[in-house]
Amino acid sequence: MATTNLPIARIAEGFARLPAQNRVALMMIVAALLAVLAAAWLWSRNPDYRILYANVQERDGGAIVSALGRMNVPYRFNEGGNAILVPAESVHEARLKLASQGLPKGGNLGFELMENQKLGATQFQEQVAYQRALEGELARSVQSLAAVQSARVHLAVPKPSAFLREQSKASASVLVNLYPGKTLERGQVAGIVHLVAASVPELSPRSVSVIDQSGALLSAASDGSAMNLDPGQLAHMQQIEANYIRRIIDMLEPLVGRSNVRAQVTAEIDFSATESTAESYRPNKEAAEAAVRSQQTSESNQPSGGSAPGVPGAISNQASHAAGAASGSATRKDQTVQYELDRTVRHTRQPVGTVKRLSVAVVVNHRKGTAKDGKASTTPLSDGEMKQITALAREAIGFSEARGDTLNLVNAAFNVEVMEAAPETPLWQQPDTLAYAKEIGKHLLALGLALYIVLGVLRPLLRHLSTLPPAPEPVAESIALEHDSVRHADQLSAVRQLARQDPKMVANLVKGWVSGNE
Repeated sequence: MATTNLPIARIAEGFARLPAQNRVALMMIVAALLAVLAAAWLWSRNPDYRILYANVQERDGGAIVSALGRMNVPYRFNEGGNAILVPAESVHEARLKLASQGLPKGGNLGFELMENQKLGATQFQEQVAYQRALEGELARSVQSLAAVQSARVHLAVPKPSAFLREQSKASASVLVNLYPGKTLERGQVAGIVHLVAASVPELSPRSVSVIDQSGALLSAASDGSAMNLDPGQLAHMQQIEANYIRRIIDMLEPLVGRSNVRAQVTAEIDFSATESTAESYRPNKEAAEAAVRSQQTSESNQPSGGSAPGVPGAISNQASHAAGAASGSATRKDQTVQYELDRTVRHTRQPVGTVKRLSVAVVVNHRKGTAKDGKASTTPLSDGEMKQITALAREAIGFSEARGDTLNLVNAAFNVEVMEAAPETPLWQQPDTLAYAKEIGKHLLALGLALYIVLGVLRPLLRHLSTLPPAPEPVAESIALEHDSVRHADQLSAVRQLARQDPKMVANLVKGWVSGNE
């Protein structure tokens, strides 16, 4: 234990033997080195802050900051103050937790407006608050689209009237602020229109207008007024055209090579729904095959002579009967036959979305080859090859002359610009690699600085303090301090001896005398 504490004791003894100025300077140097070490350690532990949300409004910003404080997530603001930064490892977790709390709300107040209704609010105030809440909820729903940065919804809901002539229809307008470089597809615009129309009673989709931040009307292309097609019918037509194009390319690429054929198909689709019922009658030509519906036969006998004269009675009747038997009787037979009619009832319903006509254009590239000088060359296809390709294209689309289909196939050299392949980003230039290298470099730099301070500064200083020679003998100290009680010759000899043994200490002693510190 004594051996372990010996260097520490020698360092303390050497430090105590230093002049006051040197001790103060040494303590300041050690304090500065420790401060540098602490700063380097804190800098290496400082997390990399990333943007959590940018361009947040003041209302949302205050709610987000309050929520981050409750979640014990450190945050800071950028220089402009329009973005909230959090540590990189906490970005996704913080966004999920804030989303569960409905943040950010985008500055649009929804049905939370209804939670702060005053007791004495009038019916008009309640209606206005409900309309504002509905507009805010619709704006939030529209903002959930990936291309929409912010949105505002304005509803014009008329008051209900008891008179039919004075009733007016509701209308709505939607303003969308899109992200730079983003656009809304036709189906997305139609979805916004139907979302708003389905959320407001008695609101027709034709009464909903959608515009972007530049003032362009987006809903005009989605109402189908130009072609009288709704988005579903338009998508069906585009799908049919894409299927025909894929058939042509799949059929011809094995012959002409990949990327050597281009095709476009325009399909005329019949979306009209028609139903027809026809009832026809046909006479029965062959009685043997005819079906009897009903048959009636009647037969009657009448005498051929006149009636017997005389008074009616037994004698006269006997005479008449005898006369009739003698003269004969007439027989009449009638027959009525009703046959079933040959009746045909035909109910026809035409399918919706059938192809009425196809217009197909196909371009095939020249055949590639190598010239004698080694350069690339192209040659047109022969007539036989063109006939073969045309026949295959006709079969691929189900070509029908009766339907009025047209096919135009051209063989031409493609003017394709050779695009140089983008060089692959090396591993050391990838963002993830740079981020890891930055973190590792911070730790290595802090470690290197700490090692330099400990091994290059503190260690030599401590070694110098521990290797100072022991204090001079009491006789030498008495010579220096009590020179009046010792002979001058002995003092001079002792001082010379001390100067030879430790000139540095003597110099410090003289320096202290001169400065008045000793």
